[in-house]
Amino acid sequence: MDRGRESKRRKGSLRILLFLCVLLVGILPMAAVSVLTVSNSYNNHVNSKLNELQYYAVSLISEMEEKNYMSNLSQPVVTAELEQLARIYRGRVILVDSNYRICKDTFVMGEGKYNISESVIRCFGGVSSSRFDKEGAYLELVLPIKGTEGNVEGVMAITASTEFLDDLKAKLEEQRGVMVLIALFVVVAVGLYLSAVCVRPLKKIVRAIDNSSRDAVGGDILVDDCAETQQISEAYNRMLDRLRTLDESRQQFVSNVSHELKTPITSIRVLADSLLAQEDVPAELYREFMSDISSEIDRESQIIDDLLTLVRMDKSAAELNIAEVNINEMLEVILKRLRPLALKRNVELLLESFRPVVADADEVKLNLAITNLVENAIKYNIDNGWVRVSLNADHQFFYIKVEDSGIGIPQQDWDQIFERFYRVDKARSRATGGTGLGLAITKNIIVLHHGAIRVNSVEGEGTTFTVRIPRTYRRQEGGMV
Repeated sequence: MDRGRESKRRKGSLRILLFLCVLLVGILPMAAVSVLTVSNSYNNHVNSKLNELQYYAVSLISEMEEKNYMSNLSQPVVTAELEQLARIYRGRVILVDSNYRICKDTFVMGEGKYNISESVIRCFGGVSSSRFDKEGAYLELVLPIKGTEGNVEGVMAITASTEFLDDLKAKLEEQRGVMVLIALFVVVAVGLYLSAVCVRPLKKIVRAIDNSSRDAVGGDILVDDCAETQQISEAYNRMLDRLRTLDESRQQFVSNVSHELKTPITSIRVLADSLLAQEDVPAELYREFMSDISSEIDRESQIIDDLLTLVRMDKSAAELNIAEVNINEMLEVILKRLRPLALKRNVELLLESFRPVVADADEVKLNLAITNLVENAIKYNIDNGWVRVSLNADHQFFYIKVEDSGIGIPQQDWDQIFERFYRVDKARSRATGGTGLGLAITKNIIVLHHGAIRVNSVEGEGTTFTVRIPRTYRRQEGGMV
């Protein structure tokens, strides 16, 4: 129950996250656009008003130049137009003569005073100017007044109030607020819809997985609403395939272990019952039966030892006792120990060392792995055959090759011979005393050393196992090389 609620919370949070993403993506650009729109509209109105003011001012200056107003300030028509210009734009108009003295001021208070501002000085140099003072809320326009000879004989400085634009700005802000609210409503609706659409395929996957989980391992699912859900479905199905394979391998392993452990016990029981069923058993028969029972006990013990070895191999590679090992000497010891077994079959054992090799390894475990390979090469060989063990190395790896002239392994079995209890020829394997665990142990040991093992074989001609192991053991590495 708690897991279900936790799953719903997670699913809800994903939907909320998608909704918030859509909300941010929708609102932020809209808010930025609305701010820019209000700002641009306000600036456009300012520029328009400035252009309008400049148009009227230039027209008035042209009239003043024609009537030589700067030389005769008592012309009532021009004076009235100056005052009218100041009233229309709720501002102030002043005229500055060539001595920088204010000769005309629509506010009157400045007449007779001097104006030596930078804009006026530059205007006498023939450079007109205009600016918008946002904090002071006014426009300023400074234009030259030329005389009959084309020289600048005066300057007209106009300041116009922009308070009227405040109402415009307030209206624009109001419109922007309405636009943002409408956009917010639309984005919320779209966000809710899109988040629901995005989560819907995930809900289908959850339902499909819930339905498939009713089986022991689970059934395949297929939700192909979009590419992502199809990829999730395929990944889930691949995981199920691996789980099925592992489950089948586990069941097969348990079955094989049960069978292998039960077989010697069954043989011992049959032999013991045969002895108990007879009276006055001859000593020779008794010894024969007891010898067979001893052999089955040894076989049972060997199976248990191999199983325990595999269990230890399945643990962490940190349990390896890594030390410098002389691989040449180790191979010589292995072949010396197995030579009596080879002599029974008249199998020739050969060792070829192309160079001295010293490597980091767990000598006990590596010795066991190579012993398994050489022992199998002897057991599954032909009479009067041969087994050749070769050692070579480069700057990074050393290579051990075990070749034989034996019965060979069918190619279809190459990928399975390293599985536990797998036998190519079950009858012959039991006849040679094999448990079916030797190659599995060998592979685990080599993998623990970060190495790799490869098999190549031709039926009736022989088999070659090639082992490659790094000369320097690095604990941070893992898996097969």
